[in-house]
Amino acid sequence: MVSVILRLLSLYLPVLFPSWRFFKTVGPSPRVEYRINDSDWIECRHRPHHVGVGRMLRRMLWNPRWNEQLFLVSLSERLASDPDQAGHARQELEDRLIRLSEAPPGSIFAFRLIFLTREEHRIGMFIEYESPTITVPDNAL
Repeated sequence: MVSVILRLLSLYLPVLFPSWRFFKTVGPSPRVEYRINDSDWIECRHRPHHVGVGRMLRRMLWNPRWNEQLFLVSLSERLASDPDQAGHARQELEDRLIRLSEAPPGSIFAFRLIFLTREEHRIGMFIEYESPTITVPDNAL
């Protein structure tokens, strides 16, 4: 009887807590940066340094910005794994980043994917993908 209850509990826990034992391994997650008109690279939606308790509780129930950020990471991982076969992911990333950056029509836009790695006692950064530059179309926003 106890083994049946433990088996049922092991089936229900991943449903209640989806991140529990969800990933087999944890790898580096890409960071997305963009630039407009050869300016400095800007990180797309950087994380805040501090989130209050009220905001954290509200985010547990409603957080569309974080959901979109997870989608951008998913697209980035797809693009980084196989740039030649990920045309849809590149186009979707480009469209969303232009909208999020509010790049004006006619400006020059580019984005890149950055991975951070630990190299002994410091953190290294390498560029996995850099998009070609495009001119932002008039109907981008």
